[in-house]
Amino acid sequence: QVQLVESGGGLVQAGGSLKLSCAASGSILPINSMGWYRQGPGKQRELVATITGGSTNYADSVKGRFTISGDNAKNTVYLQMNSLKPEDTAVYYCNADMRVRVGLNNRYWGQGTQVTVTS
Repeated sequence: QVQLVESGGGLVQAGGSLKLSCAASGSILPINSMGWYRQGPGKQRELVATITGGSTNYADSVKGRFTISGDNAKNTVYLQMNSLKPEDTAVYYCNADMRVRVGLNNRYWGQGTQVTVTS
């Protein structure tokens, strides 16, 4: 069993910063990628950022403001969020894509952490 535990969410004013962390534990399999998704009120879950090896990918809405990074030794991924806007308000979910065997991957999700940005 794999667990993903997020932390670092909270309430912040527009223009402020937060840093989210997500630690994977349990029966860790080889990690293909890790990432962050978010779901705002009344919206569908959307990609925020992913990291695969040394490569990163960002949603256009967060480029230049958010930075994803990882610590392989700790099986942890971080999301540094700067210049936050009210529209960044959402529940942020950590995701890990792990390789069970060749040709079979499993995707795991954290429980989510609330980020609220006030104007």
